[in-house]
Formats: sequence, structure tokens, C-alpha cells
Amino acid sequence: MSSPDALWPGTGLGALARQALEYLVGHPDADEEAVAAGIGVPAPAARTALRSLEAELLAVRVGERPTRWSASPPRSSLGALLARRRQELAKAELYAEQLHEVYRQAPGRQIASDLFEVVESDEQVGARYAHLLRSSRQEVLHFAKPPYVTSRIAPTDASTSAGASVRPGVRLRSVYDSDGIGDDGCLEAALRGAAEGELRLLSGLPMKLVVFDAVAAIMPLRKDDPAAGSLVVHSSTLLDVLTALFESVWERAVPLSLESRPVSPAQSAERQDGALDSRTRDILRLMSAGMKDDAIARALRLSRRTVQTHISDLGRQLGARTRFQIALLAQERGWLGNPKT
Repeated sequence: MSSPDALWPGTGLGALARQALEYLVGHPDADEEAVAAGIGVPAPAARTALRSLEAELLAVRVGERPTRWSASPPRSSLGALLARRRQELAKAELYAEQLHEVYRQAPGRQIASDLFEVVESDEQVGARYAHLLRSSRQEVLHFAKPPYVTSRIAPTDASTSAGASVRPGVRLRSVYDSDGIGDDGCLEAALRGAAEGELRLLSGLPMKLVVFDAVAAIMPLRKDDPAAGSLVVHSSTLLDVLTALFESVWERAVPLSLESRPVSPAQSAERQDGALDSRTRDILRLMSAGMKDDAIARALRLSRRTVQTHISDLGRQLGARTRFQIALLAQERGWLGNPKT
């Protein structure tokens, strides 16, 4: 008999004890050698697992020489075990509340309520960010915009920091302010974020922000000085507002999904009607996100003149005179990946 491992953590049983119990449920009066063979472990390990089951009243000895074991009726024995675990959790929750009161009243800690927390030092902000990131199980939402901390990229400036990263399976969505993709450090962070999750660009982001699973958020205390500390938000109402703000910005932002590869002059000239080569498409996407020619050139490792040539060619092909017209007409033709319906 087998069962999903996810069902067992709440019981507090170890892996071997769980396997031994599952074996005994289907094999009454089994001796230690049979249990060991049945679960594929040495006899001493099986003996230890059986004794742990006995301590939890989940198994009983039914004979000697050799000692035989039998599982207690699972409904009643496991039910009693889970009841004890619930009592222990209730006590732990009460103790957590007591510890929280001590935490709130500690000298130097600024907590006006359980809905908000002020974290002032760079180290504390980084630690809280890393903890919230590792604790996330579903989705992390991220705004990054200048000004940036000069000594290092702060948590609210990059998708990850100081070894912290999202767990496998957690969705990461980032929007970078295209006006701030002007230095190599920020550009590298943006491109690294594109590899780790979904990334978009938009000019004029309203704020720096990271939202974790819609249960907590971090934002700078001062818009003009990200090193001045951060506000940790736990208010469900404000988190709903911040999440809605992110979704609104996300819909308007331009996806950053670079496809460019080195191409020959002949390949570059192969532009069929209504279709773009990957390099031109990347330039168009970044230009539509508000990035300047120099920043586009750095992102794609091209010369500024090459970028300008592609943009000029696009203007002639579309019959557009301005960058805005190029972006608008390209959007209508579906060249940005979101064609109008």
C-alpha cells in the first residue's frame, strides 16, 4: 500500500515510521525482519520505526520470539494522534501571540499596528525580503524603477537579492521602468529577471513594490530615497489595492522576450510583407516600452547606429514619421505579440 507523502507531514511521523505503518496495515502480525524486507531497510532501522509507532499508540506488539507487530485500527489511533497534534498547534498559536506582543513592544521597533511595519536598516529590509520571497508559494509581483541604491541593488530594485530566489513553481512577474534602463547594472538585473520569470517594461512606473502571494508587500518609505527604509504591508485591503495596481500596469506594459540571434546581412534583408526578423522585433518591443536608443543598443549588444537604422526602416515600411506612430501601427499589425482583435 502506498500513499502520497503530502498527506503525512501533519502527523509528525518520520518517513520510515510512515512506511512501517503502511506495511503493518496490510500485513498483520509481521515480525521485524518481514517489516524490514517489506520497506527495504535494515532490521535495526525497522525496529526503531516500529518502536516510534508504539510510542504513538499506532502499533502494538502481539508476540515474542520473534517479536511480532500489528497496526492499531487506523481510524481511532490516527484520529487520536491528530487530535493531540491539534492541541499542540493550539498551544503553539497561543505562544506565537505572546511572542508577537514581545516583538511589538521591543525597543526601537516601529509597529503602529499589525497591518504595517516600518523596517529602517538596509540589512533588515534585505532579510525581510529574503524571508518573504522564500515563503511565497504562488506568485510574486514586482515593480522596479529609479532611483536605485548605489551600494547594491536593493530588494525592491531586483527580482532577487543576496542569494534569495523564488521557489520552483512560484510565478514571478516583474515590470521595470524603461526610463531607468540606462545603466548596465539595472539592465543586467532586468535581463536576469527575464530568465527567471516574466518581465515587461513600461515608462513612468508609479512606485517600487514587491507583493508576495497577496499576503504581504514591501515598498520604500520614501519615493526619492530607497535607502531610507521600507514599509512592510500586511493589510488585506491595501494588498488588494496594490495587486490591482500591478495588474493594471502589467496589462499596459510591453513584454521583454528577446529573440535576437546573430544574423547575416542576407538574412536581415529577408523581411516579408507583414513579418519581421527577430532582431527588428526585439528593437520594436523595447522602443515601444519607452527605451532610448542607447539602452536598446546595450540590451541587444548592437551599435546605436544599427538600432537607429532598424527604426528608420520600420518607419518607412509602416509609413510612420514618429516613434509613437511606429509603435501604434506595429501594434495594429500584431508585431508586438498582442494584435488587436
